[in-house]
Amino acid sequence: QVQLVESGGGLVQPGGSLRLSCAASGFASAEYSISWFRQAPGKEREGISCISHRDSKTYYLDSVKGRFTIFRDILANKVYLQMNSLEPEDTAIYYCARVGGFRSTCVDQKDRYDYWGQGTQVTVSS
Repeated sequence: QVQLVESGGGLVQPGGSLRLSCAASGFASAEYSISWFRQAPGKEREGISCISHRDSKTYYLDSVKGRFTIFRDILANKVYLQMNSLEPEDTAIYYCARVGGFRSTCVDQKDRYDYWGQGTQVTVSS
């Protein structure tokens, strides 16, 4: 059974850091492109980062470039999102999701993702 489970969210002060974890089960996450999305209250869910299946090429939303880093632990079957220099605007529920299709590349369209985690809350506030 394919499953994605996020963890690592919490309350952090502006300028602080968090590391989110996306634990995959039921499939080898290294063979799929995996993205992180976030959804703030009253806003649409937006893709913020993706790591491709093969060469682990990474992509970032402009507003998080230089602050967030996506990476894999293949043995642990996890994908991480290291978030530094957090800002109040980063407050949202963060989701990881799998691009549908074995060895498919990173994509923007949300309807191309076939499995989603339940989300983890990140709150940046003093």
